[in-house]
Amino acid sequence: MFAPRALEPVAAPEDARAAVTQCPACEESCVRTLFSGSDRLYRTTTKTFYVVECVRCRLIRLDPQPTPAELREFYPANYWFEPEADSASRLAEAYRHFVIRDHVNFALGALRSVGPLNGRQPVLLDVGCGGGLFIHHIQRAGYPVLGLDFSIDAAELAWRRHHVPAFVGTLTQAPLAPGRCGVVTMFHVLEHLFHPTEYLEAAHELLHPEGRLIIQVPNAACLQFLLLGEHWNGLDVPRHLWDFRPDDLEVLLDQCGFESVRHKHFNLRDNPAGMATSLAPGLDPMSRRIRGVQESSAGRLAKDLTYLGLTMACLPFTLLEAACRAGSSIMVEARKKKGA
Repeated sequence: MFAPRALEPVAAPEDARAAVTQCPACEESCVRTLFSGSDRLYRTTTKTFYVVECVRCRLIRLDPQPTPAELREFYPANYWFEPEADSASRLAEAYRHFVIRDHVNFALGALRSVGPLNGRQPVLLDVGCGGGLFIHHIQRAGYPVLGLDFSIDAAELAWRRHHVPAFVGTLTQAPLAPGRCGVVTMFHVLEHLFHPTEYLEAAHELLHPEGRLIIQVPNAACLQFLLLGEHWNGLDVPRHLWDFRPDDLEVLLDQCGFESVRHKHFNLRDNPAGMATSLAPGLDPMSRRIRGVQESSAGRLAKDLTYLGLTMACLPFTLLEAACRAGSSIMVEARKKKGA
C-alpha cells in the first residue's frame, strides 16, 4: 500500500488533541496528526480542521468531526450538479456526457452479471444522483432506474432535464421494499457520511440476493496523495469525513455482509480532473461557479480551456498511477456474502 510518508506530522494544539475521538474501526484513541487545513476549494469557511491517522489501523479521518449543522453549511447550493443548461455551458455539458461513460460501462457490467430478476431487468438505484446524468445513460441502455439525493433541486432537475425518476431522502429511509434493487451505486458518497456502515447495511437490505453494490471513493493510497499531500483534492476538507484506502474498504464491506468482486482504479471523469484541481484549484469550473467569481464570457472560456488543457496534461500520470493500482479514485463492485 502507498501511504503519505512524505507528509510531516503537524503538531495539533493541546485542545485539539483532547478532542480526538476513538477510531470507529478499531477503537484506538491515539492518532498521528498529518496536517491541518480549511476549505481550499469552495471557501465556505475559514475554520481549521485536522486530518489524522489512527496509529493502529491507519484509518484517516477528519477529527474532531463537524456537527451535522456545521457540515450542512460547508455544502454550497447546487453542489455537484449544474442548475442551468444555457448556451454558455453546452461545451461543459457535452464533456460531462463524454467522461461519465466509465461509470456507465462499469455499472452496465454489473447489471449484465446480475441478469434478469423474476423475468425483468434489474433496477438500478443511484444514491447521490445529483442532476441524474449517470442514470439517464443507464436508462437509455434499457434498464429501469431510480435516483436518490439529499437535494430537492437536484431531484427535480434529474426529472426535468434527464427524465429519470428521483426522490429526496436518505438511503436508510428509502421507500423501497427489501430485495427490490438489482444494483445500488454510491459514487463519492461514503466519504461524506458520519456513519458509512448505515448506508452499506441499508443497501444490503435493498439488494436482491443476486444483486451488486458499486461504490467509488477517493483513494488515500494513491500516488497523488503521496506527492501532493494536503493539496490533494481527494481530501476535500471539510466535506470528506473519511479518507479510505482499499484495505479500509475491504474491511468495511466485509463488516456489512459484502465481498468485493471487481476493482477499477481509473475513470476519466475524476482522476485527471481531480489532479488538475489539486494543482490549480482556482481554475476549477465548479469552484469558480460556486464562489461566484466574476468573469466575462471570454475570461470564462479562457479559464475553462486552460483547465481542460491541464486536465489533459494530467492524463498520462493518472493512467500510470492507475496501472500501478494506485489511482486517485477506486471503484468497487461487491456482492452479498453467501448466508449474509
